[in-house]
Amino acid sequence: MASSVNVTAGDAFEPSQPGKWLVAASVMLGTFLSVMDATVVNVAMPHMMGSLGEDLLTITWVSTAYSIAEIIMVTMAAWFTALLGRKRLFLASMFLFIVGSVLAGTSRTFGQLIFYRVIQGIGGGSLIPCSQAIARETFPPAEQGMAMAIFSMGVIFAPAIGPVIGGWLVDHYGWRWVFYINVPFCIVGIMMVSAFVHDPPYLKRGIARIDWGGIILMTIGLTAVQVVLERGEEVDWFANNWIVAGTVIAALALAVLVIWELRSDEPIVDLRLLRNGQLAVGCSLGAVVGFALYGGSFLLPQFTQDLLNYPAYQAGLVLMPRAVAMMCAMPIIGRLYNHVSPRLLIGAGVALLAGAYWQLCHLSLEVSYSTFTPILIMSGIGMGAAMVTLATISLSTVPRPSMTGASSLYTLTRRESGNVAYAVLATLVARREQYHRSVLIDYASPLNPIFRQAQTGTRSTLGQSINPVGFPGRSLMVLNDAINRHATMLAYNDAFFIVVPMFLLVLPLLFLLPVHGYVPDSMPEAE
Repeated sequence: MASSVNVTAGDAFEPSQPGKWLVAASVMLGTFLSVMDATVVNVAMPHMMGSLGEDLLTITWVSTAYSIAEIIMVTMAAWFTALLGRKRLFLASMFLFIVGSVLAGTSRTFGQLIFYRVIQGIGGGSLIPCSQAIARETFPPAEQGMAMAIFSMGVIFAPAIGPVIGGWLVDHYGWRWVFYINVPFCIVGIMMVSAFVHDPPYLKRGIARIDWGGIILMTIGLTAVQVVLERGEEVDWFANNWIVAGTVIAALALAVLVIWELRSDEPIVDLRLLRNGQLAVGCSLGAVVGFALYGGSFLLPQFTQDLLNYPAYQAGLVLMPRAVAMMCAMPIIGRLYNHVSPRLLIGAGVALLAGAYWQLCHLSLEVSYSTFTPILIMSGIGMGAAMVTLATISLSTVPRPSMTGASSLYTLTRRESGNVAYAVLATLVARREQYHRSVLIDYASPLNPIFRQAQTGTRSTLGQSINPVGFPGRSLMVLNDAINRHATMLAYNDAFFIVVPMFLLVLPLLFLLPVHGYVPDSMPEAE
């Protein structure tokens, strides 16, 4: 049966000084692996296509299947915590993650790989909110900023390092090793969690009944959302009947889910937690920052591969300055949290992000790696300042028994905003590329002196190696390629630009946050 436990501050689980750092390291490892596996397979997909005999449109279901399973488990983490206990859930999830990883690496058919990726996603999903809740509760109020800095390092560093690790493994050992590499780290994580993590006494245990209606509605709604977002651009969105059907199904299922869960005594996802103002504001701001984080992680490697002809491994390395800057900034922000207003920290982070994306939307085809570096360092510092402070302040007034549920909602909004970023930015690049090409083509006329000059220069360059008979056709091909490249460049600039006003529009939300972030003994023990 469900039970509610009232505790005092003295009953809260307080590990020893060395113990809390071991707990933080244990749970951060699980979070890192779960988030990294959402991106690490992207660089391996061309090799999977050849090995399994599938086209690009089909092979991307390897990523979609994992995302669907993961996002459902993120949402259900609090419910499973009440059912199994948080430590058992964490260990069971890591075990499932190992099983899914090994089986995915041994796949011989496309169907097997999809099924095993679902298992892997089920295992990885609940690791993220559980890790955040454990890290949050393990550290005292005076060290909450540092706790969230440690957690955020795992969450944010994983998408940046994933393509680098994946590219190196694929180049040297084959695509199957992007799954096998998880096994030793998961085993270490299981051993560390078993030894150092313990369930606190105030966690709610047991459930009176299973919310089957909530489970069914949530599974249908989130699955439809993921499919629409990840497949829409490939099939021209609402020109495709099954995308229209998926959108209708998602809207109806999620609308009914909200009503159902608000009326349920033991909901599968506790939406009532959003009555907490700081959590609601934090989720809103976190969604915008998540859009920028995952959108940038998607756009930059695509840009460098499409226009600068970087190989996959080198394209992944482009994101490293941002990741290193975040890793350096986060512990500093964690220390500053007790002394500087969260409004100022988040505002400064958002301002740095807006400035970085403003510079990214003015790139040219002559851009070099050294040009990226200062921009990405700026965005990394801004991301670290915003994410650490948001993760800390959002959960600061949530009662301890509700911490896993609140962490699930915060994670869900950030991850879903990332999925929206992929869909929106991919569509924007494709559509704006067509627009800019149509504009540039209008200038490709013999009546335009600039075009005549470019054509003369091209013919002069080709004259050294091409038979004069082929000059007109070949020079036009070269100019057409140049037009296409510039159109794509302008499209990427537009995609980066659209993020800037998003940052500016959410700045007023900062005034809904408290002036002071750290208040001694501020974490409520029970509702």
